This record gives sequence, structure tokens and C-alpha cells, in this order.
Amino acid sequence: MLISLEIENFAIVDKLNAEWGPGMTTITGETGAGKSIAIDALSLCLGERSEASVVRPSCERAQVSAQFDIHNLPEAKKFLEDNDLISDTECLIRRVVNKNGRSKGYINGIAVTASQLKTMGQYLISIHGQHAHQLLTKSEHQLHLLDEYAGHLDLQHNVNISYGVYSKLKKEFKQLSDQHAQQQAQLQLLEYQVQELDEFSLQEGEFEQIETEHKKLSHSQTLISACQQQLLQLYEQDGANAFTFVQQSANQFSELASIDKALSPISELLIEASIQIEEAATEIRHYQDNTDCDPSRFIEVEERMSQALNLARKHHTKPENLYQLHQDLVAKLNNISSNNARIEELEDLISDALADYQLQTKLLSDSRSVAAQTLNKLISSSMHQLSMEHGCFKIDLHYQSDLTPNKFGSDSIEFLVSTNPGQPLQALAKVASGGELSRISLAIQVIIAGKVTTPTLIFDEVDVGISGPTAASVGELLRQLGKSTQVICVTHLPQVASSGHQQFFVSKQTDGQQTSTQMLALDKSGRTDEIARLLGGNNISKATLTNARELLNAHN
Repeated sequence: MLISLEIENFAIVDKLNAEWGPGMTTITGETGAGKSIAIDALSLCLGERSEASVVRPSCERAQVSAQFDIHNLPEAKKFLEDNDLISDTECLIRRVVNKNGRSKGYINGIAVTASQLKTMGQYLISIHGQHAHQLLTKSEHQLHLLDEYAGHLDLQHNVNISYGVYSKLKKEFKQLSDQHAQQQAQLQLLEYQVQELDEFSLQEGEFEQIETEHKKLSHSQTLISACQQQLLQLYEQDGANAFTFVQQSANQFSELASIDKALSPISELLIEASIQIEEAATEIRHYQDNTDCDPSRFIEVEERMSQALNLARKHHTKPENLYQLHQDLVAKLNNISSNNARIEELEDLISDALADYQLQTKLLSDSRSVAAQTLNKLISSSMHQLSMEHGCFKIDLHYQSDLTPNKFGSDSIEFLVSTNPGQPLQALAKVASGGELSRISLAIQVIIAGKVTTPTLIFDEVDVGISGPTAASVGELLRQLGKSTQVICVTHLPQVASSGHQQFFVSKQTDGQQTSTQMLALDKSGRTDEIARLLGGNNISKATLTNARELLNAHN
């Protein structure tokens, strides 16, 4: 439960410290004094979106700290353990918002994200706002309330998983089907292109080889003639070739080296040069012997090269890229075939996934039906307590197997109500007045809150539109709820305010320059004066004070 709340420079709050006790705590104050300021600050502390506007004017930052007793909250403890945030039996949560709107959150002194704050907050507090009754006519909210009461989280989880599988398969099926429609238009051209390239059957790197061979064959005569001429000059020409001249020079320097050894390296270089010339001559002969001047081979190579060039122009690519283009087109063709097979496979998988989804939603629907029967009785009974003596409430729930799959299941839901004898059950929005709708909403919230394990329940002016004897019944309902959990209620009704085990008074002061809100815990005398103010306005009389004491004493 909430132990303490400290607020600094938040909105119109300068500094506020409040200690909270078990049972039911009521918060009252004049209109516009900021009775909901503590709840707004607490919401921010527990991960709600931060804005620069929450920082008090002329201040650098706003800060909210809340301390909770978690010794009986296993889920909260597990979250802290899983995130290395564990403490003993208490948890301190702090949120700091700078004037630029940026914020930082801390749990037990360790920096955390807003998402972690929000997750932790779900284990600590549940807030029921003053506009909850406006959502009561919406089917999605009605389904949410029923599920909250039923508490079948495992069944909801199974439906979510089953829907996720079905949705993912349907998405893949649509993508492949769209691709298939586009690919079918290209299929005939693609098959023709692949067949044409299959027939040509160009191998990897083959064009480069053809190009090299074509160049060689087209200049083969020139190559052979040049080789023959150079062979004569280097080695074969009688008495006048390079080899003979170099060899003679080598012999000459060899003789001279016997006189001066400094010439020996020159002799050795010339001998080596003569050897190199002789080897070069051997290579030239070998090249001549292996150079083919076959005209038929030249025609064959030229024809294949021409085909490659034509195909390259046709496919708007370079001839050396033809092989890779061929492979890419084959892959596209194979992909179309595999897509067709996957589409057929997906049809079976989707059918199985839909069957599983329908099974899971039927189990969820059955559980909802059981919870709805109990909730019908409880809400009808609560309506009687809230001055609707002849009120009758019914949840009209129908399982629809043909409903488009969604994560909420396959149920249609409608809250039906009858508030007068002989009046048939009709949709809530058609029958209930604003005040009746507010009372029914409160009854539902109190009943559901009693089922939820959250240790602190906050009701922010949920008694709007309620007065007279009904207000006393509302106060009794909330006080009874406070026996099992901590209840904090912002109210303007004296009957509700007097039902609390303790009470805070919110006031607003101004010096003409700045405005500040304060929240003070009231003692018995202070409570009497505040209840009297709520009863009679600013003119407190002996009668209103007597009435206030009677209201307070009724709960002692």
C-alpha cells in the first residue's frame, strides 16, 4: 500500500508531504483547489507521460516521490528481483521532470525507464477516473471490465498467442498472393528469357576467355611473323644474332677479368644474359609451335562472341555479366515456383490456426459467460443499494464464430439495464440517465476493484452526479472495500467524505503573484468543520455542524 507521498514544484504545488494509512482515505476541498493534484502527481511518478507544463513556473524541475509497503505483493517483489531493484519490504519510487520536459525515473535509487515505472505501478495502484462512466457504453470497455472481473489472464493470453499466429500467417499469405499476381504477369517472359539463356549456356568467366581467344586468333599471323623475325635476330640468324654477340662479349670480359678481377661481375652478367636469350628463344619456338591459325576455330569463336554480345544488348547488360543475369533469372523463376508451393502450404496452416483460434476464443467465451452470470447478480444487487430499488442488470454476451479474428476474442457484448418495474432490458446508453449511469459505473468499479489484487485503489470523483441517500450508500460501499484494501477517494460529497477512516483537506492560497496548493490531514475537529462546509457551503451553522458530527459518528 501507499505509505507516503512527497511532491515538490509540481503544477501549483510548492511542497507537499502526506502520510497515508490503511482503510479508506477521502480527499476534499473547494472547487478548483486542486483535489486531484496528488493523484496526478502519483500517476506521473508511476510512469505517465511527462510534460514541461507540470513544472511549477520559475522552477528548474518538479519531483514526486512515493513510498510503498510491498511485503504482501509477490508480483511486485518478483519484478524488482528480475530487474535488480529489490529492497526489503518497502519500495521508493521517484520521478524528476526538468523544465524542458525531460524526465528521469528511479526505483529504490536506481535509474529506470518510464516503461519500467508503469509496469511497477500496475502492481501497486489502480486508478478509477471520474469519466469512467462515459466509457461504460462502449463494447470494448465492457469486455475489458468483464475480463477484469473474471481474472482469466491465461485464457486471454492463449487467445492473444493464437491470434498472433493466425495474423502472421494471414499477412504472409497476403504478401505472397500479391507477389504471385505480379509475378504471373512476368512469368511467360521470364520462362522465355531463361530458356534462351539455357540454350546459349554461357559458363562463368567464359566470355572473358572467348574475348581473349578471339583477339589472339584474329592476330595470329601477325604474332607468328613477329615471333619468327625476333627469333632470327635473337638466336637463329647465322653469325649475326644477339646470342652470338653477347656470348662473344662474355668471353672477352672473362679473359680481361684474369687481368683485373673487378671485371668479373660484368663477365658473369653477360654469361647470364646469354643464357636468358637462349631460354627466350626456346619459349618463342614453343609459342610458334602452339599458335593455331585454324580459320574454322576463328569463325566458331567469333560466332559465339557475337551471340554473347547480342544477348547482352537484348538484356541491357554487359556481356561479362550475362552468366550472373542467367543465374538471377533462374532464381526468380524458382522463387515463383516455391511461392506457389508456400501459398498452398499456407492455406492449410491458416485453416489449422483459425481452428485453434476458435477453440481458444470459445474457452474464453465460456469463462466470460460464467463470470457474467455472477456479475449480473452483484451489479443488480449493488444498484438496489444505490437507490435503484427495481434495477436489473444483465450482460448480453454472444459467441460469434464468424466474427473477424481479433486479439479480444469472438464475443459480442452489450450491457443491458432496466431501472423501472415493467421496463424491458435495454442497452445501457438508451435507458440510463447521467446519474444512473454514474451509479452503475461506480457499482461496477467497486465490484471489480474487490476482485483485483492491486493493494491501493484510487477513485477520482467517481461519485459525480450522485447525491442524497445514494451518496451514503456509495460511501458505505467504498468504506467496506477499504476493509480489504487501501482506498483513496477524491470526493465532493459529505456522505462519502465522512465514510473515510481518515481525511485530507486541499486548499489553495495566492499572494497575488503566485498560487500554491496545500493538502493537510484533518483531525476529528477539522473533519467536522470540513463535512459541515460540504453540507452547507461557506456558511457553517450549528445545524450543519451537528449533521456533520452525526455523519462521522455513524461510522464509529
